[in-house]
Amino acid sequence: MTIRTILVDDESLAIQGLKLRLEPHEDVEIVETCSNGREAIRAIKTHKPDLVFLDIQMPGFDGFSVVQGMMEIEPPLFIFVTAYSDHAIRAFEAQAVDYLMKPVEEDRLADALDRVRLRLSEKRQVQEAERLREVLAEVAPQAMSDFVSEDDAPASNRFEKLINIKDRGQIFRVDVDSIERIDAAGDYMCIYTADNSLILRETMKDLEKRLDPRNFQRVHRSTIVNLSQVRQVKPHTNGECFLVLESGAQVKVSRSYRDVVARFVH
Repeated sequence: MTIRTILVDDESLAIQGLKLRLEPHEDVEIVETCSNGREAIRAIKTHKPDLVFLDIQMPGFDGFSVVQGMMEIEPPLFIFVTAYSDHAIRAFEAQAVDYLMKPVEEDRLADALDRVRLRLSEKRQVQEAERLREVLAEVAPQAMSDFVSEDDAPASNRFEKLINIKDRGQIFRVDVDSIERIDAAGDYMCIYTADNSLILRETMKDLEKRLDPRNFQRVHRSTIVNLSQVRQVKPHTNGECFLVLESGAQVKVSRSYRDVVARFVH
């Protein structure tokens, strides 16, 4: 699997440094380099890369403007590279895979690329499964009823019972059933239990795949709740409501996730 990559930075030395650090990663192919945001948008639309290393502070279009300029196409994965740490939260809100500080450390770069490889692998597996479904539907529709992907098959034993979380230099083994709720901030998850809160470096999409959907459901764009922890449903305005959890915490359920609440009011 080749990771077709574009580097974007208004400092030529920064691009050269990143090129040198990427050389040991043989699956990374640099297809273009850009010195500003406008060049980056044109290059991304032309080359359709898998990954873009993107500086945040550039003259004219900054890194966030480049991400916004991708709204009408399927965007690549982004890794922000910057000298300033105060943009980190906004970077993760922009769904960046990672956020690297200059000068880029080789270990951090390797970790970021591992995350990219995982994301791309999952994306391609989904695409292959979908193509297979389309072919079956066309040439052997009778076989569709026999085609069940791993995601479709009922297999509760494939969901996590324990999650290892590295936080503050320690590794915590968290019993999944003890998790009350999960809040997302970009590629970071805040895991709440009755007596602790921990930060997990993972996307919500990836974490959802590890949790049994019979117990864990998204109730908001950035919140997952353990349904067994729900003790009360409080109606709110505009079709929204609040779930009161075992700890007393209240979590808003947005209108688009009202079907989750329906199971409590039968």
